[in-house]
Amino acid sequence: MKKIIAYTDGGARGNPGPAAVGVVFCNGKKKVIEKHSKYIGDELTNNVAEYEAVIFALEKFKSRFGKKLAKETDIEIRTDSQLVYKQFKGDYKIKNESMQKLFIKLRNLTVDFKKVRMKKISRNYNKDADKLVNEELDKKEGESKLNL
Repeated sequence: MKKIIAYTDGGARGNPGPAAVGVVFCNGKKKVIEKHSKYIGDELTNNVAEYEAVIFALEKFKSRFGKKLAKETDIEIRTDSQLVYKQFKGDYKIKNESMQKLFIKLRNLTVDFKKVRMKKISRNYNKDADKLVNEELDKKEGESKLNL
């Protein structure tokens, strides 16, 4: 069985506002394998961006490494989002309909992996994923200024 650690982060400037996600894949020894990020849209909340970051991590892993390897992989998602972590564990109820849809999408993706665990970490330990988010938002902001 292979172990992968995925540091995930999502953020929205303005909350709601422009949003992006970032993921840093590491092996079991915490050595960085790959980094990915993307702009996900306007007028999104931080909570939506945090969910989308975890979803992005699982989808990106499958697209980069294949479904076969995913089935053999124990993936540990590390997030600084207490909401996503607590809802994933079942500690918090999901009352918001859009959050419910994201939760279902996330749960459906987990079946493609041998095991998916989530760990809540401090923002101090999530700086690389956070940096990717901010780079995407800065890039989008720069593009917007060019289009004026």
